Amino acid sequence: MSISCFSLLFCLPFLTFLTIHSKPVTSPYLSPTTIFPNYQNMLKTFKIFMYTPNAAFTFNSPAESLFYASLQNSPFVTRDAEEAHLFFVPFASGLSARSIARVIRRLREELPYWNRTLGADHFYLSCAGLGYESDRNLVELKKNSIQISCFPAPAGKFIPHKDIALPPFPKSNVPHAPANRTARFLGYFGHSGVKESSLVNELVNDPDFLIESEPPNHLSYTERLASSKFCLFEYGGDVSGIGKALRFGCVPAVITDRPIQDLPFLDVLRWQEIVVFVPVGGVKELKLVLGRTYGDRHEQMSKLGVKASQHFVWNEVPQPLDSFHTVMYQLWLRRHTIRYPRRE
Repeated sequence: MSISCFSLLFCLPFLTFLTIHSKPVTSPYLSPTTIFPNYQNMLKTFKIFMYTPNAAFTFNSPAESLFYASLQNSPFVTRDAEEAHLFFVPFASGLSARSIARVIRRLREELPYWNRTLGADHFYLSCAGLGYESDRNLVELKKNSIQISCFPAPAGKFIPHKDIALPPFPKSNVPHAPANRTARFLGYFGHSGVKESSLVNELVNDPDFLIESEPPNHLSYTERLASSKFCLFEYGGDVSGIGKALRFGCVPAVITDRPIQDLPFLDVLRWQEIVVFVPVGGVKELKLVLGRTYGDRHEQMSKLGVKASQHFVWNEVPQPLDSFHTVMYQLWLRRHTIRYPRRE
Protein backbone atom coordinates (compact mmCIF):
# COMPACT_ATOMS: atom_id res chain seq x y z
CA MET A 1 0.00 0.00 0.00
CA SER A 2 1.45 3.34 -1.02
CA ILE A 3 1.44 6.38 1.24
CA SER A 4 -1.67 7.86 -0.32
CA CYS A 5 -3.79 10.22 1.72
CA PHE A 6 -7.28 8.82 1.32
CA SER A 7 -8.69 11.15 3.96
CA LEU A 8 -7.65 14.40 5.54
CA LEU A 9 -7.49 12.80 8.98
CA PHE A 10 -5.14 10.11 7.72
CA CYS A 11 -3.12 12.70 5.84
CA LEU A 12 -2.23 14.77 8.85
CA PRO A 13 0.02 12.24 10.61
CA PHE A 14 1.94 11.48 7.42
CA LEU A 15 2.51 15.14 6.66
CA THR A 16 4.54 15.42 9.84
CA PHE A 17 7.35 13.37 8.43
CA LEU A 18 6.93 14.47 4.83
CA THR A 19 7.28 18.15 5.71
CA ILE A 20 9.55 20.26 7.88
CA HIS A 21 8.10 22.56 10.50
CA SER A 22 8.93 26.22 10.03
CA LYS A 23 9.17 26.50 13.80
CA PRO A 24 10.09 23.71 16.23
CA VAL A 25 7.08 22.39 18.15
CA THR A 26 7.87 22.57 21.84
CA SER A 27 4.60 21.30 23.29
CA PRO A 28 2.59 18.11 22.75
CA TYR A 29 -0.65 20.03 23.31
CA LEU A 30 -3.06 21.40 20.74
CA SER A 31 -3.62 24.50 22.91
CA PRO A 32 -0.52 24.86 25.08
CA THR A 33 -1.40 28.32 26.40
CA THR A 34 -4.92 27.45 27.54
CA ILE A 35 -4.90 23.81 28.63
CA PHE A 36 -3.51 24.37 32.12
CA PRO A 37 -5.69 27.39 33.05
CA ASN A 38 -8.69 25.50 31.67
CA TYR A 39 -7.70 22.38 33.59
CA GLN A 40 -7.57 24.35 36.86
CA ASN A 41 -10.95 25.87 36.07
CA MET A 42 -12.34 22.39 35.50
CA LEU A 43 -11.08 21.20 38.88
CA LYS A 44 -12.86 24.08 40.59
CA THR A 45 -16.17 24.17 38.77
CA PHE A 46 -17.01 20.95 36.88
CA LYS A 47 -19.94 18.99 38.29
CA ILE A 48 -21.39 15.60 37.34
CA PHE A 49 -24.71 14.13 38.44
CA MET A 50 -24.66 10.33 38.57
CA TYR A 51 -27.94 8.47 38.22
CA THR A 52 -28.43 5.65 40.70
CA PRO A 53 -28.43 2.22 39.02
CA ASN A 54 -31.24 -0.22 39.78
CA ALA A 55 -28.76 -2.81 41.04
CA ALA A 56 -25.03 -3.25 41.60
CA PHE A 57 -23.09 -4.04 38.44
CA THR A 58 -19.56 -4.48 37.11
CA PHE A 59 -17.53 -3.56 34.05
CA ASN A 60 -15.50 -6.02 32.01
CA SER A 61 -12.38 -3.92 31.42
CA PRO A 62 -9.99 -2.54 34.09
CA ALA A 63 -9.99 0.91 32.47
CA GLU A 64 -13.79 1.17 32.72
CA SER A 65 -13.80 -0.13 36.30
CA LEU A 66 -11.09 2.26 37.48
CA PHE A 67 -12.64 5.26 35.74
CA TYR A 68 -16.05 4.50 37.29
CA ALA A 69 -14.60 4.03 40.78
CA SER A 70 -12.54 7.21 40.44
CA LEU A 71 -15.57 9.19 39.29
CA GLN A 72 -17.71 7.94 42.17
CA ASN A 73 -15.12 9.08 44.72
CA SER A 74 -14.24 12.36 43.03
CA PRO A 75 -15.21 15.93 43.99
CA PHE A 76 -16.77 16.29 40.54
CA VAL A 77 -19.88 14.42 41.68
CA THR A 78 -22.81 16.46 42.94
CA ARG A 79 -26.13 15.42 44.46
CA ASP A 80 -27.78 18.56 43.12
CA ALA A 81 -28.77 17.83 39.53
CA GLU A 82 -29.54 21.50 38.89
CA GLU A 83 -25.87 22.46 39.27
CA ALA A 84 -24.58 19.60 37.11
CA HIS A 85 -22.92 20.27 33.76
CA LEU A 86 -23.21 16.64 32.66
CA PHE A 87 -25.14 13.53 33.71
CA PHE A 88 -23.67 10.03 33.92
CA VAL A 89 -25.83 7.05 32.91
CA PRO A 90 -24.49 3.86 34.56
CA PHE A 91 -25.11 0.41 33.12
CA ALA A 92 -23.15 -2.83 33.07
CA SER A 93 -20.84 -4.11 30.36
CA GLY A 94 -22.61 -6.55 28.10
CA LEU A 95 -26.09 -5.28 28.95
CA SER A 96 -28.48 -6.07 26.10
CA ALA A 97 -29.74 -3.31 23.81
CA ARG A 98 -33.28 -3.90 25.06
CA SER A 99 -32.19 -3.48 28.69
CA ILE A 100 -30.26 -0.29 27.90
CA ALA A 101 -33.34 1.08 26.15
CA ARG A 102 -35.34 0.43 29.34
CA VAL A 103 -32.75 2.38 31.36
CA ILE A 104 -33.15 5.41 29.08
CA ARG A 105 -36.93 5.07 28.99
CA ARG A 106 -37.01 5.19 32.80
CA LEU A 107 -34.89 8.37 32.81
CA ARG A 108 -37.21 9.93 30.24
CA GLU A 109 -40.37 9.10 32.13
CA GLU A 110 -39.30 9.66 35.74
CA LEU A 111 -36.87 12.60 35.61
CA PRO A 112 -36.75 15.86 33.59
CA TYR A 113 -33.06 15.99 32.74
CA TRP A 114 -32.90 13.68 29.72
CA ASN A 115 -35.80 15.39 27.95
CA ARG A 116 -34.25 18.86 28.25
CA THR A 117 -31.52 17.99 25.73
CA LEU A 118 -32.56 14.52 24.48
CA GLY A 119 -29.47 13.19 26.22
CA ALA A 120 -26.90 15.57 24.75
CA ASP A 121 -25.56 16.49 28.19
CA HIS A 122 -25.34 12.83 29.26
CA PHE A 123 -22.50 10.34 28.99
CA TYR A 124 -21.98 6.62 29.53
CA LEU A 125 -19.25 3.98 29.64
CA SER A 126 -19.16 1.20 27.05
CA CYS A 127 -15.79 -0.39 26.28
CA ALA A 128 -17.01 -2.06 23.07
CA GLY A 129 -19.24 0.87 22.10
CA LEU A 130 -22.88 0.84 21.09
CA GLY A 131 -24.15 0.12 17.60
CA TYR A 132 -27.04 1.74 15.77
CA GLU A 133 -30.52 0.56 16.77
CA SER A 134 -34.05 1.53 15.76
CA ASP A 135 -35.40 2.07 19.27
CA ARG A 136 -35.87 5.80 19.94
CA ASN A 137 -34.14 5.62 23.32
CA LEU A 138 -31.06 3.95 21.84
CA VAL A 139 -31.00 6.31 18.87
CA GLU A 140 -30.85 9.33 21.18
CA LEU A 141 -28.26 7.68 23.43
CA LYS A 142 -26.02 6.78 20.48
CA LYS A 143 -26.35 10.00 18.49
CA ASN A 144 -26.60 12.58 21.26
CA SER A 145 -24.87 11.32 24.41
CA ILE A 146 -21.11 11.12 24.89
CA GLN A 147 -19.81 7.58 24.72
CA ILE A 148 -16.61 6.72 26.60
CA SER A 149 -15.19 3.57 25.03
CA CYS A 150 -11.92 1.65 25.04
CA PHE A 151 -9.16 2.17 22.48
CA PRO A 152 -9.27 0.93 19.82
CA ALA A 153 -13.04 1.00 19.40
CA PRO A 154 -14.75 -1.50 17.08
CA ALA A 155 -15.39 -0.14 13.58
CA GLY A 156 -18.60 1.85 13.31
CA LYS A 157 -19.11 2.24 17.05
CA PHE A 158 -17.32 5.54 17.66
CA ILE A 159 -18.45 9.02 16.60
CA PRO A 160 -15.43 11.36 16.29
CA HIS A 161 -15.55 14.75 18.03
CA LYS A 162 -18.42 13.55 20.26
CA ASP A 163 -17.19 10.30 21.78
CA ILE A 164 -14.11 9.81 23.96
CA ALA A 165 -11.63 6.92 24.03
CA LEU A 166 -10.08 5.74 27.28
CA PRO A 167 -6.28 5.46 27.09
CA PRO A 168 -5.03 1.85 27.07
CA PHE A 169 -4.73 0.20 30.46
CA PRO A 170 -1.17 -1.20 30.86
CA LYS A 171 -0.73 -4.89 31.52
CA SER A 172 1.81 -4.14 34.26
CA ASN A 173 3.58 -1.25 35.93
CA VAL A 174 7.15 -0.49 34.93
CA PRO A 175 9.90 1.47 36.69
CA HIS A 176 10.68 5.06 35.78
CA ALA A 177 12.41 5.61 32.47
CA PRO A 178 16.23 5.75 32.63
CA ALA A 179 17.84 9.19 32.57
CA ASN A 180 20.17 8.10 29.77
CA ARG A 181 19.07 5.75 27.03
CA THR A 182 21.03 4.27 24.14
CA ALA A 183 18.93 3.05 21.23
CA ARG A 184 20.51 -0.04 19.66
CA PHE A 185 17.52 -1.06 17.57
CA LEU A 186 15.47 0.82 15.01
CA GLY A 187 12.28 -0.73 16.31
CA TYR A 188 10.82 -3.01 18.97
CA PHE A 189 7.71 -5.06 18.28
CA GLY A 190 6.02 -6.96 21.09
CA HIS A 191 3.43 -8.76 19.00
CA SER A 192 1.46 -10.80 21.52
CA GLY A 193 -1.77 -9.31 20.17
CA VAL A 194 -1.02 -10.17 16.53
CA LYS A 195 0.16 -13.78 16.46
CA GLU A 196 -0.14 -14.34 12.72
CA SER A 197 1.10 -10.98 11.47
CA SER A 198 2.88 -11.19 8.11
CA LEU A 199 4.93 -8.16 9.11
CA VAL A 200 6.20 -10.03 12.18
CA ASN A 201 7.36 -12.86 9.95
CA GLU A 202 9.29 -10.40 7.79
CA LEU A 203 10.87 -8.56 10.72
CA VAL A 204 12.01 -11.57 12.75
CA ASN A 205 15.28 -11.95 10.87
CA ASP A 206 15.97 -8.25 10.40
CA PRO A 207 18.85 -7.13 12.69
CA ASP A 208 17.43 -3.59 12.92
CA PHE A 209 14.38 -4.82 14.81
CA LEU A 210 13.84 -6.65 18.08
CA ILE A 211 10.80 -8.88 17.74
CA GLU A 212 9.30 -11.11 20.42
CA SER A 213 5.93 -12.36 21.55
CA GLU A 214 6.59 -11.76 25.26
CA PRO A 215 9.67 -10.39 27.07
CA PRO A 216 11.13 -12.72 29.74
CA ASN A 217 10.20 -10.33 32.59
CA HIS A 218 9.26 -6.72 33.33
CA LEU A 219 12.88 -5.58 33.61
CA SER A 220 13.64 -7.00 30.19
CA TYR A 221 10.61 -5.17 28.81
CA THR A 222 11.88 -1.81 30.09
CA GLU A 223 15.26 -2.57 28.55
CA ARG A 224 13.56 -3.28 25.22
CA LEU A 225 11.78 0.07 25.28
CA ALA A 226 14.88 2.00 26.33
CA SER A 227 17.04 0.41 23.62
CA SER A 228 14.70 1.07 20.68
CA LYS A 229 14.04 4.22 18.68
CA PHE A 230 10.53 3.17 17.71
CA CYS A 231 7.98 0.88 19.32
CA LEU A 232 5.69 -0.79 16.78
CA PHE A 233 1.98 -1.34 17.32
CA GLU A 234 -0.64 -2.69 14.95
CA TYR A 235 -3.92 -0.83 15.20
CA GLY A 236 -6.56 -3.33 16.24
CA GLY A 237 -4.00 -5.46 18.08
CA ASP A 238 -2.42 -5.02 21.50
CA VAL A 239 -1.89 -1.28 22.01
CA SER A 240 -1.66 -1.42 25.81
CA GLY A 241 2.02 -0.46 25.73
CA ILE A 242 1.67 2.89 23.96
CA GLY A 243 1.76 4.87 27.21
CA LYS A 244 4.88 3.01 28.38
CA ALA A 245 6.59 3.56 25.05
CA LEU A 246 5.96 7.31 25.27
CA ARG A 247 7.26 7.36 28.82
CA PHE A 248 10.51 5.69 27.80
CA GLY A 249 11.09 7.94 24.80
CA CYS A 250 10.40 5.09 22.37
CA VAL A 251 8.36 6.80 19.64
CA PRO A 252 5.23 4.71 18.88
CA ALA A 253 4.83 3.70 15.25
CA VAL A 254 1.20 2.71 14.70
CA ILE A 255 0.60 0.49 11.68
CA THR A 256 -2.88 0.86 10.25
CA ASP A 257 -4.85 0.30 7.07
CA ARG A 258 -7.49 2.95 7.74
CA PRO A 259 -7.98 6.37 9.32
CA ILE A 260 -7.75 6.33 13.12
CA GLN A 261 -10.54 8.48 14.50
CA ASP A 262 -10.72 7.16 18.06
CA LEU A 263 -7.33 8.17 19.45
CA PRO A 264 -7.37 8.95 23.18
CA PHE A 265 -7.16 12.66 24.05
CA LEU A 266 -7.76 13.73 20.46
CA ASP A 267 -8.92 17.13 21.74
CA VAL A 268 -5.82 17.57 23.87
CA LEU A 269 -2.69 16.17 22.22
CA ARG A 270 -0.89 16.79 18.95
CA TRP A 271 -0.75 13.12 18.05
CA GLN A 272 1.20 13.80 14.87
CA GLU A 273 4.01 15.19 17.06
CA ILE A 274 4.39 12.14 19.30
CA VAL A 275 3.44 9.17 17.11
CA VAL A 276 4.34 8.00 13.61
CA PHE A 277 1.45 6.54 11.59
CA VAL A 278 2.52 3.88 9.11
CA PRO A 279 0.38 2.46 6.30
CA VAL A 280 0.17 -1.31 6.11
CA GLY A 281 2.94 -2.74 3.96
CA GLY A 282 6.21 -4.65 4.10
CA VAL A 283 9.55 -4.05 5.79
CA LYS A 284 10.75 -1.81 2.97
CA GLU A 285 7.83 0.58 3.38
CA LEU A 286 8.18 0.51 7.16
CA LYS A 287 11.86 1.41 7.05
CA LEU A 288 11.16 4.16 4.53
CA VAL A 289 8.65 5.83 6.87
CA LEU A 290 10.78 5.41 9.99
CA GLY A 291 13.84 6.65 8.13
CA ARG A 292 12.05 9.92 7.41
CA THR A 293 11.46 10.37 11.12
CA TYR A 294 15.08 10.25 12.19
CA GLY A 295 17.72 12.49 13.70
CA ASP A 296 16.46 15.76 15.15
CA ARG A 297 12.86 14.96 14.25
CA HIS A 298 12.95 11.69 16.19
CA GLU A 299 14.60 13.35 19.18
CA GLN A 300 11.93 16.04 19.22
CA MET A 301 9.09 13.51 19.02
CA SER A 302 10.68 11.43 21.77
CA LYS A 303 10.89 14.40 24.14
CA LEU A 304 7.32 15.50 23.43
CA GLY A 305 6.13 11.92 23.94
CA VAL A 306 7.73 11.81 27.38
CA LYS A 307 5.87 15.04 28.27
CA ALA A 308 2.59 13.58 27.05
CA SER A 309 3.05 10.25 28.81
CA GLN A 310 1.72 11.54 32.15
CA HIS A 311 -1.78 11.48 30.64
CA PHE A 312 -1.55 7.73 29.97
CA VAL A 313 -0.94 6.76 33.60
CA TRP A 314 -3.81 5.06 35.46
CA ASN A 315 -3.74 5.43 39.26
CA GLU A 316 -5.85 3.70 41.89
CA VAL A 317 -6.05 7.11 43.55
CA PRO A 318 -6.24 9.70 40.74
CA GLN A 319 -3.34 12.13 40.44
CA PRO A 320 -3.18 15.49 38.64
CA LEU A 321 -3.18 15.20 34.83
CA ASP A 322 -3.34 11.40 34.84
CA SER A 323 -5.65 9.32 32.65
CA PHE A 324 -8.73 9.87 34.79
CA HIS A 325 -8.31 13.64 35.01
CA THR A 326 -7.52 14.02 31.31
CA VAL A 327 -10.67 12.09 30.36
CA MET A 328 -12.58 14.37 32.71
CA TYR A 329 -11.00 17.35 30.96
CA GLN A 330 -12.33 16.07 27.64
CA LEU A 331 -15.78 15.78 29.17
CA TRP A 332 -15.44 19.33 30.49
CA LEU A 333 -14.63 20.55 26.97
CA ARG A 334 -17.97 19.07 25.83
CA ARG A 335 -20.11 20.60 28.56
CA HIS A 336 -21.38 23.45 26.33
CA THR A 337 -22.26 21.39 23.28
CA ILE A 338 -25.94 21.93 24.01
CA ARG A 339 -27.13 24.01 26.92
CA TYR A 340 -30.55 24.75 28.33
CA PRO A 341 -31.82 27.59 30.51
CA ARG A 342 -31.00 26.97 34.16
CA ARG A 343 -33.61 27.77 36.74
CA GLU A 344 -32.57 30.66 38.93
